[in-house]
Amino acid sequence: DVQLQASGGGSVQAGGSLRLSCEISGFTFDDYAIGWFRQAPGKEREGISCISSRESVTYYEESVKGRFTISSDNARKMVYLQMDNLKPEDSAVYYCGAEGVIIRASAFCRRSTGLVDFWGEGTQVTVSS
Repeated sequence: DVQLQASGGGSVQAGGSLRLSCEISGFTFDDYAIGWFRQAPGKEREGISCISSRESVTYYEESVKGRFTISSDNARKMVYLQMDNLKPEDSAVYYCGAEGVIIRASAFCRRSTGLVDFWGEGTQVTVSS
């Protein structure tokens, strides 16, 4: 079974940093897309940073460009999201999602929640002003 486990959330003050980790197991697709999504109260889940096996370019949602960095360690089957200069509007539950599919990173981040095959449990990020 495919399992994703996100961790690393917490509470920080504005301007602080957090590093989220997503441990992936049982995922054996040659073609895939993996990304970080977040959902704030009363809002839809949005993709904020994604990678695709078919391209070297990573995707970042406009509001996190220059502050967040996605990376992966294929040997350890881990995906990370380094979040710097956090803002109160970054407060949300963060999820990692994955799918064995040929797709551009940007398209995966815009994918409807119901179309993403695998989700991990979320990790809460709270940024205070």
